[in-house]
Amino acid sequence: MSKTIDIVVLGLSLTSSWGNGHATTYRSLIKGLAKGGRRVLFLEREQPWYAAHRDLRASPYCETRLYSSIEELEGIYTPRIRLADAVIVGSFVPDGTHVCRWVLDEARGIRAFYDIDTPVTLSYLNSNNCPYLDARQISEFDLFLSFTGGATLTRLETEFGAQRALPLYCSVDVDEYRPIEVAKSIDLGYMGTYSDDRQSKLEDLLLEPARRLPSQKFMVAGALYPPSVQWPKNVLHKEHLGPGDHPDFYGSQRFTLNLTRADMVDAGYSPSVRLFEAAACGVPIISDQWTGLETFFTPHQEVFLAHTPEDVVRCLQDLDESQARAVGAAARERVLAAHSGVHRAAELETYFSLVTSRPMPTPQRIGGTHAQQATRRAMT
Repeated sequence: MSKTIDIVVLGLSLTSSWGNGHATTYRSLIKGLAKGGRRVLFLEREQPWYAAHRDLRASPYCETRLYSSIEELEGIYTPRIRLADAVIVGSFVPDGTHVCRWVLDEARGIRAFYDIDTPVTLSYLNSNNCPYLDARQISEFDLFLSFTGGATLTRLETEFGAQRALPLYCSVDVDEYRPIEVAKSIDLGYMGTYSDDRQSKLEDLLLEPARRLPSQKFMVAGALYPPSVQWPKNVLHKEHLGPGDHPDFYGSQRFTLNLTRADMVDAGYSPSVRLFEAAACGVPIISDQWTGLETFFTPHQEVFLAHTPEDVVRCLQDLDESQARAVGAAARERVLAAHSGVHRAAELETYFSLVTSRPMPTPQRIGGTHAQQATRRAMT
């Protein structure tokens, strides 16, 4: 079989952005890789939720294939895994530990794990119940790529034996996310799926300011909010906005709110994809604070910070509009200089170059399942 692809990615979803930040992350990165001349195959497990909410049938920047079972995955794609220059397994892939084992056994090129949920993964690993990665597999990957930087990378290497733990933060497609000239019909908006650990911040930094400013307009876009959430009359809730609608959504806001999940705040150095997307659209951002934020955007120059409802109210009532626009424009310039999909693809290529090319060991089987292989290894 002739080689047809350079990189295989097995990720949670590329075809549906509903209820997850993985899709737009992969789309931006893969577009960057394609611009650099890489051919990519993306393999995605068919799942009812994403099948019912699919907003990208086929990507122009990669080959996309859906599979319905592990047996189908192994039966069809093992030859392509063996031929690839690099194989990347993402976090939250269904049956991920089995997929990781398959890739580690079969891939001949660089083998990488891409953790888009690193603090969550570490929490799972600490309680020995991670559904998509076995702690013992971490040391076998040539690269552990992490959405979280800082001390978390050291921990991955010292506690879990990662050969190379390196940051590969989310990015944004700056061709798609850009300033749009539309009427400013929303004073403060927020985009994010419901999360228990984020809801108190949404209450403090959007819903309470909405109650205090009844003449102003607010909007929340995101799925899975329970019926128990009490939306003030001046807050519009929309369950989902497809990526194609994001620039208009951000463009219609005077300010947008960025909120970070508790695990990400605790770990620090964990920017969300929404942070970069909003910045690329040039909308002034009001963000919660977490360690490392200043390494991505300079407070008061590229992003506003808020701890209390009063902080948000002051931004909405007291800030000069020209100052707010200048901060939004500066954030966009920062994204264009450092956080586009092209930048992330270049970083990934640099990481690939760090891995010494080496022949992969012959698989320890003539036939049989991965479980049988594991048994043989345990007996030798």
